[in-house]
Amino acid sequence: MKKIILTGDRPTGKLHVGHYVGSLKRRVELQNSGEFDEIYIMIADAQALTDNAEHPEKVRENIIEVALDYLSCGLDPEKVTIFIQSQVPELAELAFYYMNLVTVSRLQRNPTVKSEIQMRNFESSIPVGFFTYPISQASDITAFKATTVPVGEDQEPMIEQTREIVRKFNAVYGETLVEPEILLPDNKACLRLPGTDGKAKMSKSLGNCIYLSDTPQDVKKKIMSMYTDPNHIQVSDPGCVEGNCVFTYLDAFCRDEHFEKYLPDYKNLDELKAHYQRGGLGDVKVKKFLNKVLEEELTPIRARRAELEKDIPAIYDILKKGSVKAQKTAAVTLSEVKDAMRINYFDDEQLIMDQAQKYKNK
Repeated sequence: MKKIILTGDRPTGKLHVGHYVGSLKRRVELQNSGEFDEIYIMIADAQALTDNAEHPEKVRENIIEVALDYLSCGLDPEKVTIFIQSQVPELAELAFYYMNLVTVSRLQRNPTVKSEIQMRNFESSIPVGFFTYPISQASDITAFKATTVPVGEDQEPMIEQTREIVRKFNAVYGETLVEPEILLPDNKACLRLPGTDGKAKMSKSLGNCIYLSDTPQDVKKKIMSMYTDPNHIQVSDPGCVEGNCVFTYLDAFCRDEHFEKYLPDYKNLDELKAHYQRGGLGDVKVKKFLNKVLEEELTPIRARRAELEKDIPAIYDILKKGSVKAQKTAAVTLSEVKDAMRINYFDDEQLIMDQAQKYKNK
């Protein structure tokens, strides 16, 4: 069996460092590993419209932003297929068939759906498209027969729902779909990078993000205003590193060699944490170190993006070619699904002959 990856992002804004450590950086590593036969990266505009239906311009404008972020981080269209979800209509048809295999109560129990509904204050006015997006996601994954789905920790319930749909479909109609495995970030701090305000999740809608395309000045400003330990008032006060955004970001980004370059008083992050915990280390010094670490990571990304921005039509051409390729792949799976469900009426010559004979003998 081929080893295939499917992953993607909703184009509701530029991508941030949470996306980067949670999935983007890993995607580039996987792309260059040579371990996978096919990799599909989806810009999920149809899913983004489930809670932005009245503002399609927001989704439309951010397609190019996400594509630029992908390419500037190192995704290579020669090695991966980058495509736009809405340009592959087979995905919507697959989702429609899968809806018959999932109950409303099961969707209501999905932890990711519940938290997203709460975050958006939908309450009883939940758009049906948004409510059923786990089914749409199952369609996306199965259309490409993905064996591996690299996502953040918050998406585990979604992948499990896909696995349930695959098992139900195969049990009812015969072995057709591939059951995917989840691939989580190997750095625990990257599972769910918090917002700069200390909130549990970095979110574009909450305005607590550091974007990959932010200027050095913007990054520094956001880092210097980061939430730390509210009880660490004086430099001499002992500080807490748990729940302290600055140290969580350092867990995600810094390496021992960063200390040699930018903070030689310490050998590694453990030593820095120990000093902070016993007191005598100010937040400003730690934040300045984090700023240097992040700048080292973001500077080459910014440079690549600046070059890519010079030829936007070429970016759309990459997306168009990727979408054409993705549609051809999804069409094969859709055909197999319709065969299994026996709704392939015009392709089933035996059906036509049997019906003709039935009415001939009537």
